[in-house]
Amino acid sequence: MPKSLTSHRPLLAITLKVTALGLFTVMSGMIKEITQHVPTGQAVFFRSFFVLPVILLWLALRGELLHGLRTTSPMLHFWRGLVGTSAMALNFAALSMLPLPEVTALGYVTPIFTLILAALLLGERIRMIRISAVAMGLVGVVIMLSPRLGDGETLQDTALIGSLLVLGAAALRGFVQIHIRKMVQSEETAAIVFYFSVTASLLSLLTLPFGWVWPEPQLLFLMIATGFIGAIAQIIVTSSYRFAPASLLAPYDYVSMLFALVIGYVWFDEWPTLVMLAGAALVVSANGIVIWRESRLGLVRGKAKPLTDPKGG
Repeated sequence: MPKSLTSHRPLLAITLKVTALGLFTVMSGMIKEITQHVPTGQAVFFRSFFVLPVILLWLALRGELLHGLRTTSPMLHFWRGLVGTSAMALNFAALSMLPLPEVTALGYVTPIFTLILAALLLGERIRMIRISAVAMGLVGVVIMLSPRLGDGETLQDTALIGSLLVLGAAALRGFVQIHIRKMVQSEETAAIVFYFSVTASLLSLLTLPFGWVWPEPQLLFLMIATGFIGAIAQIIVTSSYRFAPASLLAPYDYVSMLFALVIGYVWFDEWPTLVMLAGAALVVSANGIVIWRESRLGLVRGKAKPLTDPKGG
């Protein structure tokens, strides 16, 4: 699968990215509904397993079935699958406990965790601008959590546990982002998605003895649809990076909050608090600073060595 951009068509790229974000948010709403009725492990299995036929069909239509799934480092895929599946499970559990907009907003802290982990694990140097952004993002998280921490609430409260699960998922996704930086040097995008889905499907089967249920037909349809929608959204978002660089598309990630607000209100009768929106605004602003700063640093480094967009495909 080619890694370079096929052409510079920013309007098409933005349209594809926003469409994918809409699909991902719809999928999250479906998972929130599903996890009210079935165990988290079962939801993870259906979300992961039914990605596989879509990815295989996509590769077959592109004539890349053999090449796209070739791997030189199976263990890289295993560790990516183990950590990524854990993050998925934590996020799915959180969706059963919290409003969709709140899960979405807390999930925005992932780039902050990624930056912290890059400094701790990779020795990346971060200076005052990005340190300030990290501090701003963490303050935003504290603001969002503050209603859960006040009024005598304890760790036994469902909402607080859900908030901590989202933060745990975000931290694990930070590890995944660091890991993928290494994987894309040798592995195809399709292979990363495919083998993650295989690993997640197998790992989720380990939860079978812990109370899987036979769902009603309508719920079964939703469970299967999460896999198909997730796969289609992944293909669309991957395609968007063929027409514009990551630095241009990154700010559009936050359109997902608009989708989450609409879906949360219409489907679940949820509405965000002003405190949650204020905290989310700080986290989004912090991420914007990080995106801007890393884009600038990328331009400087790019003079010496061209950078490859790891999300390209």
